Amino acid sequence: MNGPSHGPQVLEITANAGVVQARQLVRALAQECRLSLVEQTKLITAASELARNTLIYGGGGTMTAALVDERGRRGVRLNFVDQGPGIPDVDLALTDGWTSGNGMGLGLSGSKRLVDDFVLDTEPGRGTTVTITKWAR
Repeated sequence: MNGPSHGPQVLEITANAGVVQARQLVRALAQECRLSLVEQTKLITAASELARNTLIYGGGGTMTAALVDERGRRGVRLNFVDQGPGIPDVDLALTDGWTSGNGMGLGLSGSKRLVDDFVLDTEPGRGTTVTITKWAR
């Protein structure tokens, strides 16, 4: 497994401006990775939702973004980390259409559908980490 072609970039998400910066960084990386316009839009939408979740539910956190090259595939990997309360019911949170009432209503399940790889690591009282990857076709 090769590392990213560029070092990972870490962005603080502590206000709405961080969500906007996250979208801009993801767009730049998606273009650099040569994702199609449709795939770029899917990744940016998922990133926006996850960044907003990090801010609203996690009380702020970070997004680490990197270009990755694995098994001959290039992609964009994003890692959202917060030290918030965690998600008590992961199955419920991943149910299609479930939302706690904020954000774009995509929820985690909508974000998961928009990307190729989706890993959720959470535990009440320990915070939440969501890692997503979109591969170039």
